[in-house]
Formats: sequence, structure tokens, C-alpha cells
Amino acid sequence: MNKIDIIAGARPNFMKIGPIVHAINKHNSKNPAKKVEFRLIHTGQHYDKKMSDDFFEQLNIPQPDINLGVGSGTAAWQTGNIMMKYEEAIKEWKPDLCLVVGDVTSTMACSITAKKEWVHVAHVEGGIRSGDEKMPEEINRMVTDSITDYFFTTSEVANTNLKKLGHPEEKIFFVGNTMIDSLLGNLERLQKPLLYSENNLQEKEYLVMTLHRPSNVDAMQSLSNLLQNVNDHVDERKVVFPMHPRTKKMYDQLGMNYKNLLITGPMSYLEFIFLIKNSLGVITDSGGITEETTVLGVPCMTLRNSTERPETVTIGTNEIVGTDPKNIIPYLEKLISGEWKKGTIPKLWDGNTAHRIVEIISQL
Repeated sequence: MNKIDIIAGARPNFMKIGPIVHAINKHNSKNPAKKVEFRLIHTGQHYDKKMSDDFFEQLNIPQPDINLGVGSGTAAWQTGNIMMKYEEAIKEWKPDLCLVVGDVTSTMACSITAKKEWVHVAHVEGGIRSGDEKMPEEINRMVTDSITDYFFTTSEVANTNLKKLGHPEEKIFFVGNTMIDSLLGNLERLQKPLLYSENNLQEKEYLVMTLHRPSNVDAMQSLSNLLQNVNDHVDERKVVFPMHPRTKKMYDQLGMNYKNLLITGPMSYLEFIFLIKNSLGVITDSGGITEETTVLGVPCMTLRNSTERPETVTIGTNEIVGTDPKNIIPYLEKLISGEWKKGTIPKLWDGNTAHRIVEIISQL
């Protein structure tokens, strides 16, 4: 496996591939006779600068060798275009392995294309499941894992899921979490955003909120109720709300002003992690953020009915709140009163996952 395509498509992918790129470069410098060649391929699924380009600079990732430049569109449109363009890229430089991460559209599309071109597929973060097939990401996970050759998993739960599906143990490698590699590797480089000083924010005296899932932001009345409940139950604390483009579209139609919400656009990785690390707690519907809050020991409320990362609840600082806007109130009250549970860090979430992955790949 000495020729690898590494696929990145959307914001969560960049934090996962960064450590792998660094680990490959380190491996190559130490083992020139067993050099691993790679191409970094950006599908262009995310096209906002703050949600893609900035990550290459901040995480010290080289600019992509190829940018497929797919851009926005429906999931089906993006899938088809990514597959056609990646097919052309494979024919230019036939890799031995296509390494995909996470569960975005690019992950599924490139996996399918690679297999049709007789290229092996490795899935970083394989085996995780929410059980909710209404989530596009769940379909992406199911399809990708069904054709994956090598699984790099984040938890024992993921291992069990894969074994139940009939995947042989020798194809499953429990390595940990590359998202945490990025987190731990950048803690000394975090950047204080301007809004922190401008609004006189103080450590552990504000919250952070992110929302982007249709179940939370697509229905105007539900979104309004949720924001009002958050605004009214944080005991005058500010809630920093970096707004996803999808959410902003609906928020602007509300025409409302919530005095405790600090609205801002998508933030750079180093600024965003600074805010999370120093916050009292986080409200989110993202899966990846629940992993980061667990390692940082920050209370987290997930506005979903299920999670594909159960270890963040059973071991970490996360709680599943659900999508009913009124559910958030008792959780906010528990947070403000200082009664939130204490969490611990899951096994192998130690910052060395990428090195384990590259070591395995070099021996396949």
C-alpha cells in the first residue's frame, strides 16, 4: 500500500486528515525505503473559506494535490459529480488505497468510485452508528462500511458493530480518534477571537452553541422556540453562536433579536476550539464537537435523539437532549447550578492515533 489517496470533503474531515498527513511525512523521513506516497484530494464539498481553506493553513496541511471543485448542490448531485471527477483522478494515478474519513457525502462517493476501479478502501472512523437512517450521514456510514476493506475505529462499540455485520476481525483496527490528535496537537496554538475581548467574555462564564441539522433549524417556529429557551435560561450569560450558512438563512427570516446570543459567522478551527475550551458548556447538534468537549472536560448538550458516538455519553461529558425545544431547559438549569456530571476520556483518545494508522498501512 505505497500509493494512497487521502480524501477530504467537508470541515470535519480536515481535522481528521491533518494528523494522518503529518504521520505519513514523519514515517517517510524515518523509513525512506518504505516510503508511502500520497495525494491529498479535496472534493470541494465545502466551499466557504472559513469552512475549508483556512483549515489547511491552520492545521499545517499542504494544499491539496487535486481539488475536484464540486461545490454546493443536493446530496445526489454532489455524489454524482464527486464520483465522476474522482474517477478521472484515479485513472491519472492509480492508487493502491483510497483512505476516507468520517461520514460526509465525499466519503461515500469516493469509496464507491474506488471500489469500482479495483482500489482498496480504508475507512477512518468506520463502524460508528446512530441507528437513525433519517440522517444522511447514517446512510453514508452504512454504504461506506459495506464496501470497506480496512477499518480504523475509534471505539470498542464500533468494533462490535462491524463484527455484527460480519466483517472479519483481521480487517478491523482499533486505533483511536484522529480528531483528538488534531485537538491535542493544537492546544498550544489556540487563538483568542476578537469577539472574546470585544464582549468582555470571561473563562467559564459563557456558553457556545452550534446548530445545522434540519431537525433543529429548518422549521421556523421550532428554531424560534429553541433560541428563546436558550436565551431565557442561561442566567444572563452570553451564548456565542457561530452560525452555519444553513442556519443563518432561517435565522434571518425570524427577524428576532435575542439579547444573550452573540451571533457570528463560521469560525476558524483554532478560534473555535479556544471558545469551547474556555466555555462553561456547549449546546450542539454536531457529533464531532461532542468528542472534543469530552476530551476537554466541557459539559455538552446534544440536540438530537441519538448519537453515533455513545462513548461521549457513557464515558464523557455529553448528554442527549433530543430535538424538542423545551427539553433544553432542565439541562441548562443543571449546568448553571454546577451539577453537571464529570466525564473521563475514552481509550486510545491520546493524540497518537494517526501514527498507529500509518504504521498499519505501511505493513498491509
